[in-house]
Amino acid sequence: IGKPGKAASVTRTIEIDMTDAMRFTPSSIDAKQGETIKFIVKNSGKIKHEMVLGTDKELKEHYEVMKKSPGMEHDDPKMATVQAGKTGEIIWQFSKAGKIDFACLQPGHYDAGMKGAVSVAKR
Repeated sequence: IGKPGKAASVTRTIEIDMTDAMRFTPSSIDAKQGETIKFIVKNSGKIKHEMVLGTDKELKEHYEVMKKSPGMEHDDPKMATVQAGKTGEIIWQFSKAGKIDFACLQPGHYDAGMKGAVSVAKR
């Protein structure tokens, strides 16, 4: 799905808002192959949310683990876990064309539809 990006390589910054309505805004993002994007991930809700990049399969597998261990903390460059009212960031280089999904894997959030996708166009 790509690799962690370097701050010096960022070509664009996109703000993503996460809400207690279990939605990302925007939930659909267009990128170009090779582009490095800095996502500013804002939690405007009152409960913890996260943005995790991955394939649909990876996200579903991770979500099942999260349901069993809801307090689990992560330190992974493809995700930002953000407390209520706070902001996090992900810097990611999209090295492959195709669709990359993202979701909130906090228990109940993914099932409520808190997901989106990045469409990466071939260079």
